[in-house]
Amino acid sequence: MNINCSSFQGITLFENKVAEWFNAPYGVAVDCCTHGLELCLRLLNTKEIIVPKHTYLSIPMLSDKLDIKRVWTSQEWSKYYYITDNIIDAAVLWEQNSYISGTFMVLSFQFKKHLNLGRGGMILTDNKEAAEQLRKMTYDGRTFDKPWAEQDIETIGYHYYMTPETAEIGVSKLPKAIATKPRGWSSLDYPNLTNLKVFKNG
Repeated sequence: MNINCSSFQGITLFENKVAEWFNAPYGVAVDCCTHGLELCLRLLNTKEIIVPKHTYLSIPMLSDKLDIKRVWTSQEWSKYYYITDNIIDAAVLWEQNSYISGTFMVLSFQFKKHLNLGRGGMILTDNKEAAEQLRKMTYDGRTFDKPWAEQDIETIGYHYYMTPETAEIGVSKLPKAIATKPRGWSSLDYPNLTNLKVFKNG
């Protein structure tokens, strides 16, 4: 059976529109921010992440999932923070022209975020080769342009792609998100994760 891949063009449209708003050369849509961060860590073969004590709990859990070192920090942050020297958790960031060159900034479109898609995220980067590789990693190592059985898959993938339906909703909601002011987020919105039993041993 032939699969119609044209529906995935909506994902590309959404990626381009969000990347343009943030002034990033490339955007790679994912099914959630945490998975976007995970893909960046995998791509760069990261061995250590820096985690604020006050953030969302899925971030420190990445270190256990990927078997990499976790270093807690007491830093206070607003809008975004670095987990490595070039990977940024920007889950709560919504600000025009805010992309930081040379980084991988990962956004969230979870239901509490300014652009609310229920679930979703995006990796912003200025590295074309990395963007192409990350896009394949979101979709089981394949590309969107033709059925997987016609492709010579050479990249390990993780089934973290954004669905065309979610991207379509994103395109429709984007004008309102651009026209309205987001709420402010900071480390003060999160509890101290080191007090949780799951992180008691580090």
